[in-house]
Amino acid sequence: MSTMITEKETEMAATGKGAEATIAASLDLNDSESPYAEAYSAPLHRRLKSRHIQMIAIGGIIGPGLFVGSGNALHLAGPGGILISFSLVGIIVFFVMQSLGEVATLIPVSGSFTEYASRFVDDSLSFALGWAYWYLWVTVLANEYNAISLVIRYWTPVVPQWAWILIFWFIFVAISMAGILAYGEIEFWLSLIKVLAIIIFFIVAIFISAGVIGPQKIGFKYWHDPGAFADSINGVANTFVIAGTLYAGTEMVGITAGEAGNPRRAVPRAIRQVFWRILIFYVGTVFFIGILIPWNDKDLLSKGSKTATSPFTIALSHAGITAGASLINAVIVIAVISAGNSSLYVSSRTMLYMARNGKAPKILSKVNKAGVPWVSLLFSNVFACISFLSVSDSAGTVYEALITLSGVATFIVWGTIGVVHIRFRNGLAAQGQSTDLLPFKALWYPWGTYLALAANIFLIFFQGYTAFLNPFSATDFVINYILLPVFVILLVGYKFWKKTKWVKVAEMDIWTGRREEEIWARAGDNEEAKGVRSNGLLRRFKNVIIG
Repeated sequence: MSTMITEKETEMAATGKGAEATIAASLDLNDSESPYAEAYSAPLHRRLKSRHIQMIAIGGIIGPGLFVGSGNALHLAGPGGILISFSLVGIIVFFVMQSLGEVATLIPVSGSFTEYASRFVDDSLSFALGWAYWYLWVTVLANEYNAISLVIRYWTPVVPQWAWILIFWFIFVAISMAGILAYGEIEFWLSLIKVLAIIIFFIVAIFISAGVIGPQKIGFKYWHDPGAFADSINGVANTFVIAGTLYAGTEMVGITAGEAGNPRRAVPRAIRQVFWRILIFYVGTVFFIGILIPWNDKDLLSKGSKTATSPFTIALSHAGITAGASLINAVIVIAVISAGNSSLYVSSRTMLYMARNGKAPKILSKVNKAGVPWVSLLFSNVFACISFLSVSDSAGTVYEALITLSGVATFIVWGTIGVVHIRFRNGLAAQGQSTDLLPFKALWYPWGTYLALAANIFLIFFQGYTAFLNPFSATDFVINYILLPVFVILLVGYKFWKKTKWVKVAEMDIWTGRREEEIWARAGDNEEAKGVRSNGLLRRFKNVIIG
């Protein structure tokens, strides 16, 4: 490995303050008239530990959508259909995370890929992407409110749906205001509960399928009657967007890198386990629920339903495990709290970056002494009140519409991450920087990145093609594609308004945001950046499941 350090890096390290000193100097924070002075006067706290990053990465994968939305996917596509859609989207997610991990490990900033888009591509892309990503997480948050109001009514239908939404609205705000360390600790333990619950469900599912538990041996009975596919290729197409939404959150590692104590170690470890976590938690889950429940089960969430039941709950109830069904519902509530915390965390940090860079109202850039962007947090949570729409409409229909909207936004964001990564590599080459000095290198670049980019572009258009089938559905067409013209309008409008220019690779800023220790670590022992390789099957299994 080359140990050459550039003159620019040496100068930064020699100051005794490293990259952060260079950033502060370039922003001229001591100048009271500087537009950056107020924006950076209250920085975010870098207090997330490696174990927090690991479990947040898992929590981003195991959300309430897996417990609730997977039932809707099974209903639409059948057991074979959801295996195809979830596996294909999982491959896309893997390469997207490889791309993000490479850049986020070297340049760990809370603006993450939204900031990278401004520095590596065009500021107008950053503007459109930031608002699209904020919308994605506000919509996901609204999904969580809708989900918990549906699931908690499993125990009691007496309390109205709007009341549960309101109660958890205040719970999420209270937790989020506690600060980044509290968020990390809460997410660590909530994610651990979710992991253990799914593993236990897998074990119980095997016993149910084999006939050890329940009235009958199931095996692959429901793959034959009513069948492996609910609506042939149409069902598979409809579940791509559901899979995209349920996988949304894996890219959260890029956001948390900006508040991590040691991103060079924590981020690569989280990225490297993505493949196995997807295989175990998502593909494993849809496989087991496809075995235990027929896709035409009347209890599955579908259009016109007034209440919703998790496929986990249905499977245990059919097996006569009533207490287990209540326990799964309790786990779902925990998953919603965890996802609600994450949704508010990501949406508020995204809006904070936007506000501090003139892409959103300046008032949203305020941060309190605990390092919480409280104005952005409240702003995001207020917009999530679109979940109250479900009070006056069919819960199933609203939930499906929200899932679709956030799913399309996910594909747009993932596709942009691919563009950012390609441009980043072009910038490194143009400025004579060796990729050997990267703390983390994306696997199979450039083919993996180009594959993920092409797949996301394809899914953006393919996911809504069923709206064109006879008869044409204007409502489905609008829901499936409305974000595309909105994204283009934001991009083009901002470009003409601010007269932004395409960033030249020779002038690309690939320095700001690096931390002092990154410079010397790349010139020293690169094995530390890769993390200590674990020996033994038990230790490796622990790393995959927990981190």
